[in-house]
Order: sequence, then structure tokens, then C-alpha cells
Amino acid sequence: MNSTILLLIILAYFALLLGIAFYTSRNSDNESFFIGNRNSKWWLVAFGMIGTSLSGMTFVSVPGTVGKAGFGYFQVVVGYWLGYFAVAYILLPVYYRMQLTSIYTYLEKRLGVNAYKTGAIFFILSRTLGATLRLYLVIKVLEKFVLEGMGISFELTAIIILGLILLYTYRGGVKTIVWTDTLQTTFMLLALVICVFYIMHTLQLDFGSTWTAMRDKGYTHMFETDVKSPAFFLKQIVGGAFLTIAMTGLDQEMMQKNISVSNLRDSQKNMVVFCFILLIANFLFLLLGGLLYLYGNSKGLVTVGDDLFPTIAISGGLPFFITICFMIGLISAVFPSADGALTALTSSFCIDVLGIRKSDKLTEAQQKRTRLIVHNVFAIVFLLCVFFFRMVDNGSLIDILLKMAGFTYGPLLGLFAFGILTKKDIRNGLAIWICSAALIITLVLDLFNNSGWYADKLKFSPETAERVNAISNSIFHGYKIGVELLIINALVTFLLLHLFAHRGNKQITTEL
Repeated sequence: MNSTILLLIILAYFALLLGIAFYTSRNSDNESFFIGNRNSKWWLVAFGMIGTSLSGMTFVSVPGTVGKAGFGYFQVVVGYWLGYFAVAYILLPVYYRMQLTSIYTYLEKRLGVNAYKTGAIFFILSRTLGATLRLYLVIKVLEKFVLEGMGISFELTAIIILGLILLYTYRGGVKTIVWTDTLQTTFMLLALVICVFYIMHTLQLDFGSTWTAMRDKGYTHMFETDVKSPAFFLKQIVGGAFLTIAMTGLDQEMMQKNISVSNLRDSQKNMVVFCFILLIANFLFLLLGGLLYLYGNSKGLVTVGDDLFPTIAISGGLPFFITICFMIGLISAVFPSADGALTALTSSFCIDVLGIRKSDKLTEAQQKRTRLIVHNVFAIVFLLCVFFFRMVDNGSLIDILLKMAGFTYGPLLGLFAFGILTKKDIRNGLAIWICSAALIITLVLDLFNNSGWYADKLKFSPETAERVNAISNSIFHGYKIGVELLIINALVTFLLLHLFAHRGNKQITTEL
């Protein structure tokens, strides 16, 4: 009965999203889809972006990290917070001054068509992998805790969810998503706050006693001072800042919403307000993680990682309304990242790869037809990626997400840094090869440095794992690369670009 009620709630939630989509997409056109007619309210964008940034990965995985790493993830969050100021006051002025629809047009004007296409391709790769990994995690939870008992398969669940996302994004695009993301962020944060306060009440704790109880269990440990550790606080903070610059400031999905605001000043207000709320929200997720472990210990429940929150919320003896809050929060966390990614990928492929906004031969109707075809194709790609992650999943997914970001956003960061910080051009056709080479070099470096991680994820044989580990120790002497992988990748890209660059005449104004 409970599973049936949860399913009905999920369907009612989708019905609400479809109603909003129908209302906001009236009289919409291609400009509405791509940048919301540059008429979005900054406070709506700021609030809605919280849901996009947090996602189902944060909702499920971050609380689960507390048992092993304490509040260590908050080091990265502090870095995120710093990075948003760089995006607001360095990158946004450039985008607004150039009146960009796609932010990768900057690369075309500064470094040429090949660099422009390269940036777009790496964004498409990055966002496709990141969004589908987040989507997979939520579908996995829905299957395990709600739909499996009803005989509904993982595959059917994935197809239905992606079909519903298509329904409410295919017409309105950004114009619709600004509003649906706001709604979903509201539900997600409400679910978070309700769960925190209810579990505190159940354990008969206030904030002071909660912190004391978590500290006694070692859950509140935050700053790692071991320089060799991948969790060393300076690496985490600096790495987190660059992750934000790359995953927000150089990401078409995130910037598509920001540049839909009518003017630069309001867009900057959006970014600053958003980063403070995000800081608080992430702290609350970590606090929730500590509370969940305390509750699980008090009930004799042995569960860790990604299964912690769903297990306790659905089958941990809490009232059914907490289960409902969890489920609404979970689906509210996943769809702002999935729907926004689908829209942004459609926009980037249409504008950057196909060039439909530059073509004089395509009418508005033909552009719309092309956009709808691309939108549907990306939905199919999403589905295939979700199925792939199901095959390779063997544990907590947030580490995989951050590592993928380091590989795929690094070349993008290197390209933009080269364009902004130097006055050189890239030789014709070399950008894609240089960025690909940087990715491969970084991958090999990380393979030897984190041999244990790869041995576990890729199931190396004991002999292979031992051999790679011996090479790792002889080269790195115990030093482990963490979130600074992104910086290393970007630096390798920048140096290779500089090596093969030449003095050029193609300059644009980027002064602030």
C-alpha cells in the first residue's frame, strides 16, 4: 500500500510540473528555449540553481559520506563558495559584454572555430556523463525502495522518467526550467529541513547536544591537515574553487540560466545570493548525515554510503510522512539537474555544433524542428548512459562524479584560461588534439597515483593491482591526488596550448 501511495505522489508531482510547463511555454519560441528571452528574474534563477547544483547526488550521497569522512566534504564546499565569486566577477562580465547565447562563442571569437567546437564537445561530454550519473542514482533508489516490490523494472522506470522530462522541457526550455527548478528546489529544501528537525526530535536532541553526540562519534571532523592525503584541506578548498569555476562558470547549463537574466548586475546578485544559500544547504546535508548515523546506531541499523538516507527514511521505523518527504525531496533533487542538462545540451549542440542560429537558410520553424530532433536524441543518449552506469556501479558514486569532472572539465578550463590570460592564438585544428592529449596524460597520471581506487572500480587482478601500486609508490611516495585533478588537467592543457601557440591578431576585449 505504501509503495502505491508513493507512486501516486510521484505521478502527482509530475502532473504539477507538466502544468507549469504548459503555462510557461505559451507563445514560446527558440529564443525562449535557449535563453528565456533574457527576461528571467534573478531571484528565481538564484533559488532554482540550488536544485541544479545539489542534485540527487548531494541528497543521497553527501549524508552517507559522514560515517567515513566526517564533515570533510565541507572543505570542498568552502572552495565552491569562493569559486562562485570568481564566476560572478570575472566570467559573467565577459559573457554579458559579448551578449552570448552560448558561452563557447567566446572561444570562437578569441581562439577560432576549432577551439569553439572543442569547448562545446567537452561540455557535451561532461554534462552528459554528470547528469546521467545523477539521474541513475535516483532511479536506482526508486527501484530498490519503491518500484521493485510492485514489479516495475529499472529499465521501464528510466524510460518513463526521461519521457516525462521530455514532456515538460521540449517547448519552453529555459523559460520553463527557471520556474520548475524553483518549485523543485523548494520541495527539496523543505524535505531536508523537515528530516533534520524530526530526527533531532526523535533522538531528543537540540543543536548543541546533536553536535556533541556527533563529535563523540568522530562525525564532525572537518579539516584534514595531512599534506599527502587527498582530503588535505588546502587541496580541497582550492580544488573546490576551480571545480565551481569549471562546472558552473564554464558550463552552458548553469550559465544559460544566468545569462537569461536581463542585466549583469542582477545576474551577479543571483550568483552571490545563490552561493551563500548553497553553503548553508550543504552544511545541513552533512548535519543530516550525522543525525542519520546516530539514529541508525540507536536502532541497530547497519547501513552506510548511498543506502543510508533511503534505508532509514523508507524502512528505518520513521513515520510514513518522513518517507513521503524523502521521496519528494529526492525527485525534486534529481529533476533540476536532468531537465536543465537536457535543455543545455540541446542548446549547445544546436548552436555550437550545428550552428543553426548562424544559418540564414533555416527558418524559425526549421530551427525548431531541428531543436526537437536533437532534444529527443539526447534523451535517448541519457537513457543509454543510465543503463551503462547500472552495469558498472559498485559503490558510492560521488567520488566517481568528482573524478569525471576533473577529467572532462579540465581541458575546458585550460582553454578558457589560455584565451583570457594570454594574447596568443592556437594553430589551426590543434585545439581538439591538444585537449584530448591533456585528458589522456591526466588519466594515466591518475591511474598510477590512485591505483587502489582504479583496482577496486575496474576490478584489477591482484597481480596487476600490486604491480601498479608499486609503480605508484615509487613515483609519488604516498602523495594522493584528490579534487586538484581538475587543476592538473587544466594546467597540462594550458601548457600544451602555450607550446603549440603563436602570436595572433584575433583579440577581443576581456577586461573587467
